[in-house]
Amino acid sequence: MEFSDALRLQLEWGADEALLDTPQDRRRAPTLPSGVQEPLAPRPRLARPVAVATSAGPEASAQLAASCTTLAALEEAMRGFSDCALRDTATQLVFADGAADARLVIVGEAPGGEEDRVGKPFVGPAGQLLDRMLGSIDLDRTKVRIINTVPWRPPGNRTPTEAEIAMCLPFLHRHIALIAPAGLLALGAVATKALLGTKAQNGIRQMRGKWQQVRIEGLPTPLPCLPTYHPAYLLRMPLAKRESWQDLLQLRSWLEDHA
Repeated sequence: MEFSDALRLQLEWGADEALLDTPQDRRRAPTLPSGVQEPLAPRPRLARPVAVATSAGPEASAQLAASCTTLAALEEAMRGFSDCALRDTATQLVFADGAADARLVIVGEAPGGEEDRVGKPFVGPAGQLLDRMLGSIDLDRTKVRIINTVPWRPPGNRTPTEAEIAMCLPFLHRHIALIAPAGLLALGAVATKALLGTKAQNGIRQMRGKWQQVRIEGLPTPLPCLPTYHPAYLLRMPLAKRESWQDLLQLRSWLEDHA
């Protein structure tokens, strides 16, 4: 680039006046005035170690869950369980809602902010939609049992990790076993994968509306389970409500046949 071109470019950029009396060579190290000592280089700051929340394996929760013979004992045991890191960041345990002898257990993902504050599952916008969904097939919370795969709210409403799900799975199984329902309704991909394991590799879009058999620790025979979309997904994707309605009709027909 010619010198004149460089000057023209600076003018175009707005550099149209000098701020110093003499030109400065920015390529040279700066010199200090006489009598001024160069300051000592600051010590590099050592990175403070980040505390990583750790927890024991699922053996601890499995042993504790197996010792509970009532729902009240299970709730008390879960409130005192300290091996899951989610317990330290959540406001409180979100245990369950609905009938203790329900024929249908509905399994969600994890509590959200409103659920964490109130202490009940599905009380926010997704819960209101779930209530309307149940009402459309003549059900309500007094006739079903509503629980979550993970009973503590993950920070920022993020999806629970596989390790967190594995830690809480014995509690979920024990909860279902103590109720001994006729069937399960899995809401969303997280609940479906937690209940079905490797059977849920195809994803919720392929799994929804298709009855599956789930083996629950403590029950003699597998339980039928119907996966469907989570209400929170339906709030984001209203067009999926048509498929969800088909699943609800299947559920109502199944309940009538197994009355």
